Amino acid sequence: MGNCLRPNGECAMAEHHNKIQIPSAGTQVVSQIEIRGTNNSLIHPRGAVGIITRTPARHEADFLVRFPDGFESKLRRDEFEVLQTFKSQLPDPLGDEFDMDRLVVYECVVGSRAYGLEHAESDTDKRGIYVAPARLVWSLFGYPEQIEDNAAETCYWEMRKFLVMALKANPNILECLYSPIVLKHTPIADRLLEMRGKFLSQMVFQTFNGYAMSQFKKIERDVRNQGAVRWKHAMHLVRLLITGARILREGEVPVDVGKHREKLLTVKRGDLSWETVDRWRVELHADFETALKETKLPERPDYAAANELLLAVREESAK
Repeated sequence: MGNCLRPNGECAMAEHHNKIQIPSAGTQVVSQIEIRGTNNSLIHPRGAVGIITRTPARHEADFLVRFPDGFESKLRRDEFEVLQTFKSQLPDPLGDEFDMDRLVVYECVVGSRAYGLEHAESDTDKRGIYVAPARLVWSLFGYPEQIEDNAAETCYWEMRKFLVMALKANPNILECLYSPIVLKHTPIADRLLEMRGKFLSQMVFQTFNGYAMSQFKKIERDVRNQGAVRWKHAMHLVRLLITGARILREGEVPVDVGKHREKLLTVKRGDLSWETVDRWRVELHADFETALKETKLPERPDYAAANELLLAVREESAK
């Protein structure tokens, strides 16, 4: 099933089968070392129970583990053990309820494959939403707001976190709502998708422009320090400006780049000079500002509608 966090399709909480040597995101673990914070202060003793919220990316060795009080720490594989090994000796604050295969309500593909910019070697980046069990929402232990598995190219946000970021017009979140490649959707997700237009507002200009300017500053720094441009970053810079302007004009998020595909791929390959790409950026930025002046989108998204959805999701989870 596409919404499983394990590379071979096993669910994140099936660690007791001992078929996977490298734990994936969502796996409960026990620290084998003391967890210390700033000034070397003791935060948790050896034996503390936590959950993996991010696996190592390429050339990294650290897992990110979140403990019940919300504190997160980077641990190497030899610094923790899977909770199931110690289950008879240690309390299990999450119980058996944290089953990502069951909790995920929406899953889609983002990145190059959703943009229409893929090639034969492109990764398949999956994003989704899960609903934390009511007992965890009510408990002292809480729940992870975000679970990433770098090896499996997946990231899942808890429903509340997803809604908050959608209301802020986060580009990554809005693209999830409008992805042309949906792998899983439940009735809860269908209700969310039906109201996705309520998350669109003039705040799109601030967020998409902010992301684009952040990429621009990175490129300028690279040119200044290394004399080279990371063309993939340049491509995403102009893609964000194109997408942002279309959202303001059309009232929806055009994830697939459509007619701009070939020119964007030309940028990504580095076939154009940075001066040429930068002139295009300036033109797109001016068009983005014009779109903001002409847009019919409201100044702010519909917070009340998002809140009503979250309350309904929590009520259903409680049942």
